[in-house]
Amino acid sequence: MGKLLEDVMEFLPKEVLEGLRAAQKRDAAKKARLRVLAGGQIWPVLRRVPGGFALDADEVTHLRGHVDLYDGETHVATCLIVASEIQGHEWICTVKRETAVSDRAALDFVQEAPTLSGYLTKL
Repeated sequence: MGKLLEDVMEFLPKEVLEGLRAAQKRDAAKKARLRVLAGGQIWPVLRRVPGGFALDADEVTHLRGHVDLYDGETHVATCLIVASEIQGHEWICTVKRETAVSDRAALDFVQEAPTLSGYLTKL
């Protein structure tokens, strides 16, 4: 089915193909919950790839270093992008490190016993 669709699209006018690609980009951006924040700019993540993620190559010209990854409004990870390349219409970012964000500080000691969260009073 994919090969047949590619063969049919080969005969479409250039303007129609560009319109179809633009519609696909808009649809992918609307569906994308994951977003990358870097340097005050936000880009939707089109898809996750092994070792990184893909962004729209028309929107991103250069992206390296530390970035923040959001799922909707929730900050989920910090990432270190070490390499990126264009594949088709996607900017593939290769991540060296992806660290999950926690809502509390990491403990630097072992807790021997569970801590009490409150006391019950006698009636």
